[in-house]
Amino acid sequence: MEKGTVPISIREDKMGINSIGFPRMHKDSGEKRDFLPEFFKLFTAHGKSKIFLEEGYGSAMGYSNDDYLAVNPKISFVSHEESYKSDLVIVLRAPEMYEIDWMKKGAILLSMLHFDTREFRNGYLKDKGIYCYSMDSIKNDEGVRMVVNYYGTAYSGASIAFDALKKNRLDFYALNRNPITVSIMGFGAIGLNAAKAFKNLSNREFLGKEEKLPGLIIKMLTRSITGDEKQLAQLLPDTDILVDATWRSDPSKAIVSNSLVGLLPEHAVILDLTADPYDTKIKPMQIKGIEGIPTGSLAHCVIEPGDLDYGKVPEGVVKDNKRTVVSCNAWPGVYPVEAMAVYGKQLRPFVKLIIQKGTDLEASEDVPLCERALKKASLEYFDEFGME
Repeated sequence: MEKGTVPISIREDKMGINSIGFPRMHKDSGEKRDFLPEFFKLFTAHGKSKIFLEEGYGSAMGYSNDDYLAVNPKISFVSHEESYKSDLVIVLRAPEMYEIDWMKKGAILLSMLHFDTREFRNGYLKDKGIYCYSMDSIKNDEGVRMVVNYYGTAYSGASIAFDALKKNRLDFYALNRNPITVSIMGFGAIGLNAAKAFKNLSNREFLGKEEKLPGLIIKMLTRSITGDEKQLAQLLPDTDILVDATWRSDPSKAIVSNSLVGLLPEHAVILDLTADPYDTKIKPMQIKGIEGIPTGSLAHCVIEPGDLDYGKVPEGVVKDNKRTVVSCNAWPGVYPVEAMAVYGKQLRPFVKLIIQKGTDLEASEDVPLCERALKKASLEYFDEFGME
């Protein structure tokens, strides 16, 4: 579905937000994240809004209903479906299509919606008349995300990839081996934090130890390198961990072809920090930056060459050459309590704003930063102006 083909629905209800729903995320068995009890102090000052949490909210992180009621006694616990029938629905990861179907026309959805790589879902939400704000699109005037856990994302993936390499590389603790080489594609915040995470892992593992083992060499690959197959062909045979932290303007094209994947050592680990999904509903198909690798989940993020998850890579995608892949569709969920503490603090001013103004926001420089940042994070704004 192309931008602009479906009109954005404006909320018909001008009476304000009378109910706020917090569903749990049932995407895979490893997902534990819900907002912490502390977050719900925010709503004590907005008595007119009923707060509905799905039954069992927070339980995967060790919290009980009583922990939430102790902070806000007006909270009610409802079914999964009922939590989606509020005026405002707040959930970290984007709902599935059947969950979107439960929402009422004119409702507001605040979630990680990734407008730029979810063309089909964007159209579906517009068809349903749901007004959307995407947490990942909330940015300051310099284009820096305001709701994000960059280091948590990078460290989660880096630590698991590091452990996977320990298992794969039989000479990991050999005194006569060469230094371990990590090659990172992507110079954005995730790539830079990945470099920091690997530096910290190297120091923790090797620095100051009695046995002087060589640590990590971290290489940051610029576009002039990633865009040159000959240069990549020279670098990859010496790469132990290859990290994809890129952003692509054209997600239908891979950066590293599957033939180049075959040049990596057999023990090598591919770390997929972008976790861009395959999307066969659009043409041309959306693929991954490294051709032929599967997408993992919180329940299963280390995928070996013989793993059944390789069979989930869509037909037409070359996957002849396989390596161990570390991938997850929700990296911050590896450390759920820490992640939700960060997200809760970052989201407070934006949730307050939605409760106060709903969809009646402006993107003008005449309004406060939080308001214009939130307005620009709406699907309405994305549909008109795209990514800025």
